[in-house]
Amino acid sequence: MKNFANMMKQAQELQSRMAEMQAEMERTRCEGRSGGGLVVMTLNGKGELAGVKIDPSLLEPGEAEILEDLIVAAHTDAKAKVEQMLQEKMQGLTGGLPLPPGLKQF
Repeated sequence: MKNFANMMKQAQELQSRMAEMQAEMERTRCEGRSGGGLVVMTLNGKGELAGVKIDPSLLEPGEAEILEDLIVAAHTDAKAKVEQMLQEKMQGLTGGLPLPPGLKQF
C-alpha cells in the first residue's frame, strides 16, 4: 500500500509540474523568420499566433504571392521552434522518458 501512496504522490507532483510548465509555455514567445527577416511571426508556447511583422517593402502591388509564401514560411519556422522547446521541456519534466509519438501536451 505504501508503494501505491508513493505513486499517487509522484503523479500529483508531475501534474503540478505539468500545470506550471503549461503556464510558462503560454508566456513564452518564439519568433519565426522568413525572407531574411522581412516577415517575422511570433507564436506563444502553445502555438497560438501572438504577432506578425511585415517589412513595408513587401506591401508593393504584385508582391502578394511572395508575401503569402513568406508568411507561411515564417509560421512554419516559429511552430518548429515551439515544438522543439516543448519537447525539451517535456524531457526535463519526465526525466528523459520518451513520450509516445504524436502525444499532444496541449
